[in-house]
Amino acid sequence: MHNWANAKKPHVFVTNMEPVVELIAGSYEQIAFGYRVYKGQQEWTLKADFTNHAHTASLSAVAANDRFIATGSRDETIQLYDMKNRSEHGVLHHHNGTISCLEFYGTSHLLSGGEDGLICVWSTKKWECLKSIKAHKGHVSSLSVHPSGKLALSVGTDKTLRTWNLVNGRSAFVRNVKQNAHIVLWSPAGDKYVVVINDKVDIYNLDTATVTGTISNSKRVSSIKFLSSSDLAVAGDDEFVRIFDTDSTKCVFEFKAHETRVKALESFALEDFCVLASASNDGFIKLWKLDLDQMSNAPVLLGEVNTTARLNCLAIWQPSSQQETAVKQEAQTAASQDSTQAAAQPIKRKNVKLSAEEVVIEQPSCPKKVKIMSDKKKMQKNK
Repeated sequence: MHNWANAKKPHVFVTNMEPVVELIAGSYEQIAFGYRVYKGQQEWTLKADFTNHAHTASLSAVAANDRFIATGSRDETIQLYDMKNRSEHGVLHHHNGTISCLEFYGTSHLLSGGEDGLICVWSTKKWECLKSIKAHKGHVSSLSVHPSGKLALSVGTDKTLRTWNLVNGRSAFVRNVKQNAHIVLWSPAGDKYVVVINDKVDIYNLDTATVTGTISNSKRVSSIKFLSSSDLAVAGDDEFVRIFDTDSTKCVFEFKAHETRVKALESFALEDFCVLASASNDGFIKLWKLDLDQMSNAPVLLGEVNTTARLNCLAIWQPSSQQETAVKQEAQTAASQDSTQAAAQPIKRKNVKLSAEEVVIEQPSCPKKVKIMSDKKKMQKNK
C-alpha cells in the first residue's frame, strides 16, 4: 500500500472557518485528491487535505459514504480509505477489467460495476463480496441504487437496461435500448430515472417504465446530477453546464463552467441554496451557488482550485455528526499553526485483511448457481 501524502497548504491561509464538506476527485494521472471546503463570508476556500497514488492506472470512479471513500481504476482494483481513522483500509480484488462505476448505499453496502459485466455487492462491515452478479453480456457502464435500497438499475454495452431486485440479487426486468447507454440515474424521490445515450437523456416514469420525455444536449453527455426532484444538471464534452427541467424537458439555464470539457458533477444542499461542484479536464474543481427557486439568477462562483491534473470523476464526503465535530476541532488546530507547515497529519497506513471467501455468481438468464473459490482456497486445493 501507499501512504497518503501530506498536502501543502494553499497560499491563502484560512482562519475562523469550519469545513463544510470534502471533495474527492480522481484523475487520469492515477492520483486521488482530497480538498476540504471552507465557507467564507465572501468566498469559499478549497484547502488541500491529501493526495494518494495507490492505483497503477488512471482512476475511473469514486464514491463516498460518511465513513469510507472508494476509488476504482483501470488497474482492476478498488482502493478503500477510512476517513474516520484517516488511513488506507485495504484493496478489493474481484473484477477483471476496469472498474466503471461505484456507489454506496448508506453505511452498509458498496456496489461496483466493471468491464467484466459483473455487479458486485460488498458488505462494508467485513468487506465481503456478498453477491457477484453477471449483469451484462458486455461492460457495465453505469449503475444507480433506488433511494429505498431495494432496487438498482444498470446499463451496459449489450444495449440493455436492467432492473435488479437487491433483496434477492436477481434481475427483475430487462429493457432493450436502441444504442449503448452509458449513464443511468434515479431521481432523489425515486419516482423516475434517466438514461443517457450519447447526447440524449431519456426520462422514464417508474410506475409505467415508459419514456415521458427526452432532453437533447449539444454535445455527448459526460455527467448528470439531480439538484432537486425535477432539476437536472447536465455536463458534456464542452465547457458548459446546463440545468434542465425534467418535467418540461426544457433548458432553464446554462453557463460556462470551465475552459475545457466538464467531466464530473456533484452537489449538496446548504441552508437555502444548492451548491454544485464541477470538475474538468482543465484541472479545476469549482463550486457554484445556485438558487433553484430563481433559476434566472446567474450562478455565483463560490470558490475554485487548480489540481493541475486531468480530472475525470468526483465525489463528496460528508462526515457523520461525531466525525464532523472531530473535523472541526482538527481544523481549528490547523488554523492555529503556521501556514508554512503541513495542512494535515500523515495519513496512517493500516493493513486490513479483507475476506475473499466463496462468491455466488448468478446468471440472470439461468437459475443455476456457480461457486467460485477464492485464490487462497485454490492454492490449498492445488497443493
